[in-house]
This record gives sequence, structure tokens and C-alpha cells, in this order.
Amino acid sequence: MLRIVLTAALLCGATAVYAQELTTAQRDACMGDYEKFCKSVTPGGGRIIACLAKQGDKLAPACKKVLAEAEKK
Repeated sequence: MLRIVLTAALLCGATAVYAQELTTAQRDACMGDYEKFCKSVTPGGGRIIACLAKQGDKLAPACKKVLAEAEKK
């Protein structure tokens, strides 16, 4: 049972880490939205991406595209 729980935790952690690895171009696409909506969010654990995702229609088209592409991965 413990082995199953640890395996699941590792898989979830790996997915979260991968989702946070944005390219420079992707970060640049969302920088304005980050500064506008999520500047007070503490980095790490996918919190910034989650904050941006919550903004929905308020985001710039380029940032929306980046988040949609990152979510597919």
C-alpha cells in the first residue's frame, strides 16, 4: 500500500514540475499578465500558473495560448 502511495506521489510531482518548465518565450508571453494579476503569488508548486489560469478571459491572447499548450503536455 505504501509503495502505491509513493508511486502516485512521485508521478503527480513529476507532472507538476514538468508543467512549470516554461520556455523564455512562454514566460515572456505571460509576463504582463503575471505582473498585473499574480505578482503577489509566491513562486513554486505551480502557484503562478494556477493564478494565471484563474484569470481566464482577462489574459492576453498570447498568454492564453501558452497556458493552453502547456496544459496539453
